[in-house]
Amino acid sequence: LPMSLLCFCALIVVVSLLSMEGQKLSCGAGPVHVVLEPDHPLLLECHLGASEPPLNVTWLRDGAVLSESQTIRPLPNRSLLISPSSTDGHAPAGVEGGYSCLSTSSTGALTSRALTLHLASLSRFLQDPEPQVVPVGGTARFECYVDGLPTPSVTWEKDQAPLPSPTEPLEPSRYISLPNGVLQILGVTKEDKGLYRCVAFNSARKRFSQEASLTVSPGITQRPLTVPNALISYISTFPTVFFSNSFCPAPPVIFQPPEAVSLSRGNTARFVCNSSGDPPPALRWLKNGEPVQSNARVKTQNPGVLLINQLRLDDAGYYQCIAANSLGTACATAKLSVIVREGLPSPPRHVSAIPHSSTSALLNWDPPEHNSDQIIGFSVHYQCTAGSDNMEYQFAVNNDTTELHVKELLPHTAYTFYVVAYSPMGASRPSQPVTVETLEDVPSASPQLSLLSTSPTDIRAMWLPLSSQLSRGAITRYRIDYRALEQVDHIYSVEVGGNETQVTLRDLKPNQTYQLRIVAGTRAGFSQSSEWASHHTPNLTQVLFAPTELKVRAKMHSLHVTWQPPPNHTQITGYKLSWRELDGEELPNEEKPMINERIQQIKLRKRVKHHEVTGLAPDQLYEVKVWAFNKQTEGYPAVWKGRTEKLTRDSLPPLPPISIRARANSSTSIWLRWEKPHFSNVRIINYTIRCSPAGLRNASLISYYTSSSQEIFLESLKPFTSYEIAVQSKGVDMSGPFSSTVEESTLPDRPSSPPLDMQLSVLDSYSVLVSWRPPLEPNGVILTYWILYTGNMSHPDHLWINLTHDGSVTSAEAQGLMSGTRYYFKMGACTEVGVGPYSPVKDVYTPPKKYGVYVYVKVFTLFVECMVFLRVCVQGLYYVSVVTIYLVLCSIALASLINLFNL
Repeated sequence: LPMSLLCFCALIVVVSLLSMEGQKLSCGAGPVHVVLEPDHPLLLECHLGASEPPLNVTWLRDGAVLSESQTIRPLPNRSLLISPSSTDGHAPAGVEGGYSCLSTSSTGALTSRALTLHLASLSRFLQDPEPQVVPVGGTARFECYVDGLPTPSVTWEKDQAPLPSPTEPLEPSRYISLPNGVLQILGVTKEDKGLYRCVAFNSARKRFSQEASLTVSPGITQRPLTVPNALISYISTFPTVFFSNSFCPAPPVIFQPPEAVSLSRGNTARFVCNSSGDPPPALRWLKNGEPVQSNARVKTQNPGVLLINQLRLDDAGYYQCIAANSLGTACATAKLSVIVREGLPSPPRHVSAIPHSSTSALLNWDPPEHNSDQIIGFSVHYQCTAGSDNMEYQFAVNNDTTELHVKELLPHTAYTFYVVAYSPMGASRPSQPVTVETLEDVPSASPQLSLLSTSPTDIRAMWLPLSSQLSRGAITRYRIDYRALEQVDHIYSVEVGGNETQVTLRDLKPNQTYQLRIVAGTRAGFSQSSEWASHHTPNLTQVLFAPTELKVRAKMHSLHVTWQPPPNHTQITGYKLSWRELDGEELPNEEKPMINERIQQIKLRKRVKHHEVTGLAPDQLYEVKVWAFNKQTEGYPAVWKGRTEKLTRDSLPPLPPISIRARANSSTSIWLRWEKPHFSNVRIINYTIRCSPAGLRNASLISYYTSSSQEIFLESLKPFTSYEIAVQSKGVDMSGPFSSTVEESTLPDRPSSPPLDMQLSVLDSYSVLVSWRPPLEPNGVILTYWILYTGNMSHPDHLWINLTHDGSVTSAEAQGLMSGTRYYFKMGACTEVGVGPYSPVKDVYTPPKKYGVYVYVKVFTLFVECMVFLRVCVQGLYYVSVVTIYLVLCSIALASLINLFNL
């Protein structure tokens, strides 16, 4: 077996002891999967290593609290007993899943790593062997497939008995039985005829496949496969397992765990956690069994650093570092104690803030009520009240100051302030927070215009709202200036409200160039104008108008695009749709945004008026264009710009599946398996599978499948074709991103079509040149071409003469033919699986052998002598009998001469 598979399989624990097996769930490393065999209960114990005994232990499955049942029973010692079978002998429902425990004490709570339980199982045969007809000396290949846990062993039987063994001790066996369910019989003989079946077994049960017959035919001998080729066939059908950066993957190991600390209130706690593994594990932090929420005081830094500023009493508890990859989890725990000393000052009082300008605010406060004489200084803390920027800023102030002019703030932005007093003993509690909003300012930039025409006499101007950083206040109005290029001194203006994002200029001249610009205004005034943008109105007789009613519904990871046909829709052939990601916000004209040049485009049929663009990032700016086309030209696009939905804690999408494994099952099918993501706050309902030939850009050929389990059998695929496959988790009302793609190729098969354009050319009376082109659907690497010919078309195939030529040639000579004979030819292409269909029969006539000049001269001389002799006979010089003989000879000579001339 490949070493990577050995390493992977070693992490699956099979509970198969005669006595009850126990597994300790802790915060350390351990197996990620356990397979329960029939009638062998499993005992789970919760050992989290807390410094004090737990007050309560809660057991969870897939993140939900477990309830007691006949199968799952908590014990008085806080362990969990799981019975893998019920009284009726059938596997109970609701046993499989990810198990973990939560231990609570007076200090806090701890959670264990998750252990996924699987019931031992053996499916019915997903692929039965098929009957084979193989000529003597050829290679027979039977194939079966069954799925199970633990991985089943597969053997083969002939006529319901074990396969025959070699007669000689050192003789290699002609029966090559491979663990992936393939049986190859090399050098087939008549004794191999019989019924073959596949036998699969594991600890769950034993199963037999349907029987398939092997018929041995005489005649054409197929070139046999050698043992190395058989082994290559086995290796190529192994499951594809993707790991990175090492030969053997490894579960996570935490080599630098966080350390327990005791700190005074107001100090900063810093936990460090470093881990290793392959694939590289992802780190996350828990506090008392719950995910740590980042905010202005609490921040996570890479790699594996947790910072907690301005410690408070409620920060105390157990902090856990969780490292996880597809092979398992590891965990380390540290306790944080917050100490409060006597004699600390009380918090500052009467904190107030007023806006001073669009970029500054004035902050005032009163000294603490208690222990104010011991104060050595103050610290002022502030951050944006809303938005994704939760960075907290801090200023130190002398003890004789109770005000601060805070500058370099953002215009029209709400800030939250609080003040902390310090004495030699430590920090006070924070003051009551106060919020203030800075004044508005004129916008620092103007929107960028997108222009299009839906008719020869109008221009639609569209723009995106400015971000809060650029608008610097509430946008109350927009002004659009426009002018004809031929009359630049005549500028016209149109104003619209601040909630508008487009305007249509009408009654313009066709086939004219216009220039447009835009300014945005707040209550503080207008921004600078954008640069002039040019647009040429279309000619009425040549244009394909833009589609109408373009609407886009934005989700977190997708855009649903709909539209209606343009006015002159009878002239179009179809639509094209493109989308691209715009990097950054709309910037000032002198700082135009960098555009992501990776534009994706698809072609759609004329009747299609909607499309779902998937695989997008949340809270990202995108541009979508839709336009019509025909054979002569492409029309004007309808354009949309906007953002996908933001990723909020309440709407987190499910994570994509992990450990995706694809294995070719046959020439037209692939078996795909995956695992649920280890950590997800969303219940996964089902999965969407995306499958397409590798490198395909035609959206209409991408197939989507749905599966409620963690596997799917993809059928009706093309033989010998590489496919790209990705899987998406779906929640109740949302879908997550697709996983990274895996690539797998279907197995080869016999060609589906014969060689093309077989041509027959006579070279001479004894040879014919046969030429052809490769088949359209080879379904594999063409190893040989078979050329069959005969003089009697009624003969069966095995009586036709067979010429075998290498698969790299496209012409060959058939030599040693008989002259003056009509021959019938047909041919087929052969892969490692077998020969495909034969081409239509064509015939050719070999010319008879031509005589030399000497024969012509002799026959002609004989004919002349006969003519002379007949003349003498007519004159009465010879007897009648002699005359008769010469008449016969002359007739023969004449017939021969006529025949020669005809040739």
